[in-house]
Amino acid sequence: MTGGEPKRFCRKCLLSDMPEDEYFRDLRSYIERIDEALKVPSDIYESRLAKCRECEQLISGMCRICGCFVELRAVMRKNSCPAVHPMWEKEPAVTAWQEDY
Repeated sequence: MTGGEPKRFCRKCLLSDMPEDEYFRDLRSYIERIDEALKVPSDIYESRLAKCRECEQLISGMCRICGCFVELRAVMRKNSCPAVHPMWEKEPAVTAWQEDY
């Protein structure tokens, strides 16, 4: 890398090809950049994660039912728990006029 060039990374690497701390940092960074209108409020997000922590299907940050990273699934309004008896439900979408209030 020379001078002011930004750090480059391989977009086609699997998570197993990246150092562990780097791919978790990338996942958290991705979550932070998601449009706020698509995300649930932080209290709902934390509540969802608390329920996921209690779930027997959670393993290494992933859901054994659907294979997702639960932190990414839980942050999105449109998502719900994939279990037969969901631990949490999707949230209604926010319209542009609601964002102003």
